[in-house]
Amino acid sequence: MTVDRPEPLRSSELRVSHAEREEVVERLKKAAADGRIDLDELDERLDRALTAKTYGDLEPLTADLPPEAPPAPEKPLVLKGGLQGATRTGRWQVPARMTAYGGMGGVRLDFSQAECHLPRVELEVHGQTGGVKVIVPDGWAVDSSEVDPDLGGMKDKTTPDRLPGTPLIHVTGTGGLGGVIIRHPNAWERRKLRQAHSS
Repeated sequence: MTVDRPEPLRSSELRVSHAEREEVVERLKKAAADGRIDLDELDERLDRALTAKTYGDLEPLTADLPPEAPPAPEKPLVLKGGLQGATRTGRWQVPARMTAYGGMGGVRLDFSQAECHLPRVELEVHGQTGGVKVIVPDGWAVDSSEVDPDLGGMKDKTTPDRLPGTPLIHVTGTGGLGGVIIRHPNAWERRKLRQAHSS
């Protein structure tokens, strides 16, 4: 006895999500702003996009629009210690990729008050002569297993307790002569942070 199996749905018959409808709405608005479709067409296509149930309903609405250009890759933040040293501290926005070169003067990279909405941050460190010091808040996790300690060494004093919604800092590179130290804020730095928050 053979059992009749239902025919698989074509991709055009699959249901779309709210996010996919919104994506098409944004593309249509941009096309109207660029002059590719007029306002009457925009109104009609927006109505169809917002009530679309399947990919087959959505696809014709943008079929005559050119494909969107992919976003430009984000430039990494590069810190070079040079002779005087380099510091990134206070309030700043954390990018997805960073590189720190200790140079002669060293680099201090302090995430204590930084804003980071990324699940993972790539940090490449090169201790060179001056070394690299990285300070991360409690609750942030660090993976430094791929750092080559070289002559200066690599000390990761952070705890593995990662809080929900905080990033993982993935560290690669070399310790060089000056070494790399990764730690949480010390008692003096914590006191300064409390004073900053209370003022």
